[in-house]
Amino acid sequence: MMTAVPPLIAVVGPVEPALLTAWVGHYRALGVDRFLLAFHFTEHACPERRHAVQAACRELGVVPEAVSTGPWHEHTNVRLRDLLRAKAGQGWHLLADSDEFHAFPAPLPELIAEAESASGTVGGVMLDRVAADGSLPGWSPQDGGLDRAYPLGGFFTHHLLRGDPRKIVLAHSTVPVASGNHRAEGHRPVNRPPVVVHHFKWRTRVRENAEQRAAHSADGTWQDASPARLTEARRFLAHLDQHGGRINVQDERYGFRPVSTRAVPDWWAQEATQIVTAWRPPAYTAGPNEPASMISSPSPLGGSNLA
Repeated sequence: MMTAVPPLIAVVGPVEPALLTAWVGHYRALGVDRFLLAFHFTEHACPERRHAVQAACRELGVVPEAVSTGPWHEHTNVRLRDLLRAKAGQGWHLLADSDEFHAFPAPLPELIAEAESASGTVGGVMLDRVAADGSLPGWSPQDGGLDRAYPLGGFFTHHLLRGDPRKIVLAHSTVPVASGNHRAEGHRPVNRPPVVVHHFKWRTRVRENAEQRAAHSADGTWQDASPARLTEARRFLAHLDQHGGRINVQDERYGFRPVSTRAVPDWWAQEATQIVTAWRPPAYTAGPNEPASMISSPSPLGGSNLA
């Protein structure tokens, strides 16, 4: 018997209603008919934005399982996500942040059937989607789809931020998943190539969010398990300052090139598999009064939580 399409589980912040609508539509087109969502809003979240995204959710016919407010500690997302996973019950769970649009190489039931006897997980790699000129524009459906607004894809998170580009996109309910859905200890995905995770993070307000993250992580208002989120936010802000407020899409290290959510790039299998095979998390070192810096680490464990 073919495995059913699993429920989608996500913790959502005050994103644009249009993005949430496109996101739900994307996964409904893949056969998802059950969405278990939790909203979390910080004390700084604009009330109008909070109300707008919740209203959009209701219009989509999705009732959130939980709504919470307060600091965005690293454990906040984990706590809410695991609450949703418990409500989803036994079986497989589809995991995707609200700015992540998965492009699967085969129908979901087929991927799950292959993973049943393997690791209990299916893995992906983030493909960062950016505007053609590297700016951080807003987006409206009237201006065309996300592919038109953010036509370039590359490995910005991996090469500049040194963040963990790996994602657990499907996991059995018996498999614990780490913060940010980056890994599941003891359950390394074996699917090759990894699933394309189109990462539409680099939009309007991302700089504001990174500045907020850096400030609150530095002063301890938002609690982190490691310096990863603070360091990644600072690296991103420094990059913007060096390049006139834009992402440098001309830098060949990031590999930006035209892509689409409708097709897996010809080069994807080789490059994404190489990233999964070779990636190691940075180790963080700091003196007693110095910010953390990064050095390479041979350890296959750990990872970033700013994704």
